[in-house]
Amino acid sequence: MSSINRVRFRHLRTFLEVSRQRSVARAAEVLNVSQPAVTRTLRELDEALGSPVVERHGRGIRVTRTGEIFLRYAGTAVAALNDGVESARRDSAAGMPIRIGALPTVSTRIMPSAISLFLREETGAAIKIVTGENAVLLDQLRSGALDLVVGRLAAPEKMTGFFFEHLYSEQVLFVVRTGHPLLAKGEDIVARVGEFPVLMPTRESVIRPFVDRFFMANGIALPPTVIDTVSDSFGRAFLRQSDAVWVISAGVVADELSGGAFAALPLNTGDTKGPVGLTMRTDATPSAAFSILLHTLREAAARQQ
Repeated sequence: MSSINRVRFRHLRTFLEVSRQRSVARAAEVLNVSQPAVTRTLRELDEALGSPVVERHGRGIRVTRTGEIFLRYAGTAVAALNDGVESARRDSAAGMPIRIGALPTVSTRIMPSAISLFLREETGAAIKIVTGENAVLLDQLRSGALDLVVGRLAAPEKMTGFFFEHLYSEQVLFVVRTGHPLLAKGEDIVARVGEFPVLMPTRESVIRPFVDRFFMANGIALPPTVIDTVSDSFGRAFLRQSDAVWVISAGVVADELSGGAFAALPLNTGDTKGPVGLTMRTDATPSAAFSILLHTLREAAARQQ
């Protein structure tokens, strides 16, 4: 057996304590073991290294040259091991991060409030939040990469293996910057909307079918300049500096609408209204922290009503 395979944690800990105390008796007291046990452990370490690590000096003990060399590495090794044990304990206590997929409308509207409420509970659980298109998030939920998706109810064929809890309903709006030409009194919005760039939800997004049906039902031709995007940050920035029309869920732009930066075109989009809520796997077993998170999401959604 090689020397390194013969060195154990108890050898390192005993050697470090003897080095600190400069006494076998005091080290034994601190370690809560007998003096013969300390002496035997030091002898085993001497044999593993091929040279003594301590020697008698007067009435006490001093570290030998070999011991001084080994001491630096022994201290680093014990410190690293203690850090590793502590990290593992924290991770075990907190568990795996709760992984949430949230559509942009939810990220803006209820997630900040829900997470603030969750943090007050001091569960110690870590949180991971990702955003993206509904289809992508549901695929990640199905594969186990996410624990929860917060967003619109998907089509029935996409819900196999999932269950949905309704939180609130939300509709799609046609939004423009304040002062947009289409906001002028008497404008024929249906006839003129195609004159401007239109930001549309992507074809993979859950609200795109609602939008397409709205265009068809109202006899609106698909505008010649269409930008497909699920980026709310791009939508906000582009709308502020252009005459674009943004077709977007109301919750994404709720702050801008209430603050007066944006305005909704006076179109009846009631048919685009759909349920927003929690989608989870039917085989999921919620942890205590996860259950608390669900409660805070419900509470945050209720405050928005």
